[in-house]
Amino acid sequence: MTLHLTAGNVVDCTAFEAVMAKLRLPRTGPGRPRTRPDRLIGDKGYSSKKIRTYLRRRGIQAVIPERKDQIANRKRKGSRGGRPHAFDTEAYTQRNLVERCFGKLKQWRAIATRFDKLASRYLAGAIIGALMLWLRHLELSDTP
Repeated sequence: MTLHLTAGNVVDCTAFEAVMAKLRLPRTGPGRPRTRPDRLIGDKGYSSKKIRTYLRRRGIQAVIPERKDQIANRKRKGSRGGRPHAFDTEAYTQRNLVERCFGKLKQWRAIATRFDKLASRYLAGAIIGALMLWLRHLELSDTP
């Protein structure tokens, strides 16, 4: 899991490359962590030409639905609009895990309302909250 803190009025897709730069996936065997996931599941906010090009160049499958205005523009252009992007609906159902994690993190009042003035303290609180959720999940999954 990677956390990246931005201002409250910043669109998520602007921090996309910074989040991808922080991403490290452990290998099953020996070796350094991978920096390239097999696929990326994102919501419609990540449906931009720049992000899709970035993912295509790195060989990452994009599971991102198209926005309605993008669909309309493609249809308006006719045959010059190109094909619709491939979209795996079954893989997209896993996106709810991310949204549920955000919901659980926002149960902590300090994270939901951001009492901390310093970004470093707020990020530390969010990391502690994420660790507590992860440890609680591990504890529940170990019980028979």
